[in-house]
Amino acid sequence: MKVKLLAHTPEPEKYIATAAKLCYASADVDTLTDGLNEEKINSFIEMLSSIGHQSPLEHVSFTFAVEGISRACSHQLVRHRIASYSQQSQRYVNMDQFEYVTPPEIELDNEIKKLYDEQMESAAKAYQTLTDALTKKHYESFLSDGLTEKQALQKAKKKAIEDARFVLPNACETKIIVTMNARSLLNFFKLRCCNRAQWEIREVANEMLRQAFAVAPHLFKNAGPSCVNGSCTEGKMSCGKPEEMRAFFKELKNVQ
Repeated sequence: MKVKLLAHTPEPEKYIATAAKLCYASADVDTLTDGLNEEKINSFIEMLSSIGHQSPLEHVSFTFAVEGISRACSHQLVRHRIASYSQQSQRYVNMDQFEYVTPPEIELDNEIKKLYDEQMESAAKAYQTLTDALTKKHYESFLSDGLTEKQALQKAKKKAIEDARFVLPNACETKIIVTMNARSLLNFFKLRCCNRAQWEIREVANEMLRQAFAVAPHLFKNAGPSCVNGSCTEGKMSCGKPEEMRAFFKELKNVQ
C-alpha cells in the first residue's frame, strides 16, 4: 500500500481562518487577511474547533493518491460521499496479471495462505480464459460488421474485458485518487482511524492523517477516532483501548 499527498490548498489554515474572520468580524474582502499572523490563525482554528463551527473548513481541500489497496478497501473509501474520486478502471485496463492484497490473518497461516493463493490463481485463469473466448467471439462479429482486422481486434479486446472482469476478486489491487475538503477529511479520520474500522482502510486513513498533519498541524491536531480527545462513541462495540489509541496517535503526529 502507498499513500501520497499530491496537492492541497496553499496555506490551508490561513484560508480557514480567513473564512472564519468573515463570519465573525466586520472586515471587507480586501482586508480579510490583514493581521492574520500565525498566532491569530491558530486562535481562529482553536475557536472553530471548540464551538463546532465547521463550515469554514470546507474551503480547503487535500488530494491523495492511493495504490496497492484492494477493491474491498476502495469500496469502503468511496462510501464517503462528500469527496471526488478517480479510480483505475477494470473496464479499460487489462487485469490479466493482477496483483492482490492478502489479509494479515491469512498471511500468518501457511495452510490458509496456500488455499487463498490457489483461489487467486483460479480467478486469474478464469479471467484470462474468458477474455480470450470473448475476444474471439467479438472479433468475428466486428469483422462481419466491416471493420478492418486491426480495428476489430482492438474493439474486441476492450469489449471482452468488460465482461471478463466480473470474475475478479475483491482482493484485486487498485489505484485511486481522492480529494476531500478538510471537514470531510476530519469525519473520515474519525470513522476510519478507529480500531473498529477494517484493518486495510484504517492503514490508509492513518497514513493520510500523518501526511495531512504535516501540512496543517493545528487543523488536524485533534484528528483521529473519537477516543483520542474525548470518549469513545462506539458504545458496546468499543475496542476498550482509549489510552493505547491516544498514545498511538500522539506518536503518529510526533506530538511532544
